[in-house]
Amino acid sequence: MQPSLFKALRRLGTAFAAFGVATAALAQADPSQGYAQAAKQFLDATVATATASSNTPLRMEVSVGALDSRLRLAPCGQVEPYLPPGTRLWGKSRIGLRCVDGSTRWSVFVPVTVKAFGPAWVARGPVAAGAVLGPDDAMQAEVDWAEDSSPVMANADIWVGQMAARNWAPGQAVRQSMVKAATVFQAGAQIRVLAEGPGYQVASDGQAMTAGVVGQPARIRMDNGRVMSGTVLDARTVRLEM
Repeated sequence: MQPSLFKALRRLGTAFAAFGVATAALAQADPSQGYAQAAKQFLDATVATATASSNTPLRMEVSVGALDSRLRLAPCGQVEPYLPPGTRLWGKSRIGLRCVDGSTRWSVFVPVTVKAFGPAWVARGPVAAGAVLGPDDAMQAEVDWAEDSSPVMANADIWVGQMAARNWAPGQAVRQSMVKAATVFQAGAQIRVLAEGPGYQVASDGQAMTAGVVGQPARIRMDNGRVMSGTVLDARTVRLEM
């Protein structure tokens, strides 16, 4: 699930366009240090505002990288940080700095990293690709949600019963890209069919005509030859809604 905080950060992309920092007040032997401080102030303010407006319980950490050492920037009285179009302040990203008060106007980009620490499920031990996942396959721990572009699956109900899409390493956070719907039987398998209706439940046998994926529909041929569709519950059971 992608956290609401990520959406809040994205919405704030233009909210701080007028956030200017007078670099004269940040006088340093190396002007680039003042520019980096301007970027850090902008980033801290943006993330703090987004965090305050979000219900997602994440602990944010931000850091600003260095400007390209090959750059030779003209002196500037005021630097305006901004977010380039399409920028996401999530994980490794960048923000722009442009001179708005100087003899020469310039614009540069600064690498930034936004980390978002919060509770998540992590692999308790190695899990082989194709294994059907159970609640004992993972435990809760604090992880950086922004470390990978694939959203964290913080709710165990979403991934328990699913299948590992690839091998899991111990301590790896459970993310959407790591799981897929579990195929629990193939076409031709003999299965149990539950026919449910208001106040009754009838069980009978049938043969799968399609592969069965937990939570997805499958076609079943009943003993009387009739073909019906139902929802796969587990490796042996399909439920028909009557």
